[in-house]
Amino acid sequence: MIEREPQPETPENVTQTIARLDHVMDTLPKRLRQCAVFTRHHLHLIAVSTVSDMASASGVAPSAYIRFCQAVGFSGYSEMQTLFRAQYTSFRPDYEQRLAQLSPDVSQGSGELLAEFAESGHQSLIGVGNSVANEGLARVASGMAQARIVHLVGLRRAFAVVSNMSYLLGKLDVPAVLHSNIGNLHAGLVAGSGDVMFAITFAPFSEETITQARAAAERGVKVYGLTDADDCPLFDFAAEVLVVKEHEVAGFRALNASITLTTALSVLVGAQRAKT
Repeated sequence: MIEREPQPETPENVTQTIARLDHVMDTLPKRLRQCAVFTRHHLHLIAVSTVSDMASASGVAPSAYIRFCQAVGFSGYSEMQTLFRAQYTSFRPDYEQRLAQLSPDVSQGSGELLAEFAESGHQSLIGVGNSVANEGLARVASGMAQARIVHLVGLRRAFAVVSNMSYLLGKLDVPAVLHSNIGNLHAGLVAGSGDVMFAITFAPFSEETITQARAAAERGVKVYGLTDADDCPLFDFAAEVLVVKEHEVAGFRALNASITLTTALSVLVGAQRAKT
């Protein structure tokens, strides 16, 4: 009888996972080593990516990536992702580290860097076109079009997206209020009967955005959302949540897919209100 090699103990945290990766890296078969090399340099992607995403980026089939997870000590990708999501902010690269990840050719050549971001944006746009259900987008547009006022909430990186929506909705004669929390002054209580709130937060999620959106939902305001992760707290109380994934370059993520999606949403809202 052929004895199987014992399954390694499951890592209990990200630090142990990294140590295990470094330990087994050179002992893995070619395909699994590809997974290990890519994962070691892109740990922050695990929390917000599907197994298909990670496999594709590693250049292997999803089944091979799952075998890689098992070689590290997890039962599969889901178990590894759960651990990484719990510690997402602790290993998200800071901006100095992100700059260091750029290759010398890319970091010194504006043309090559622009091409990298253009390709990343292209992939993001393909992804949003294939992943966002038309029915869900239509339901959000219909709800916003019927609202007395649309309240827009999104802080940090998401503020650029809601700001663009505010500008566009204003041009389309859709009553909208942009909440910025400037001076830590919260205007969430102005959302009342007949209003809706559209909240945007990306992982790691903005606690201020979640708190404001949850409070609005508890007062009876219908909340819609946009995020990049399936475990976003908006799912707990929002009527509908759209999910969009942005590809990245050395940890930097443009907002191509998010702005494209919300631009289409705003135009849909404007068009539906114009018919009434």
